[in-house]
Amino acid sequence: MPPRKPEKDAKDRRPRKPKPCPICSQGIEYVDYKDLSLIKPFLNERAKIKARRTSNACAKCQAQLAAAVKNAREMALIPYTTR
Repeated sequence: MPPRKPEKDAKDRRPRKPKPCPICSQGIEYVDYKDLSLIKPFLNERAKIKARRTSNACAKCQAQLAAAVKNAREMALIPYTTR
């Protein structure tokens, strides 16, 4: 077997720079359920809400987004599922 590379210590790793939230960077303060052009990119092809690590949304915006998607589904603006 070839020799393994030595693992880096925690102090040798650089801290990752957090990606900016796409909603906060646009200056949007409130996610409205009627704004489908804002909501659609945060849904996958099966109309499920994408995870925070996938969508890069902050916790506050992700919570607003989830509530907006749920309201939009109740109002029949977006489907619950697509097949």
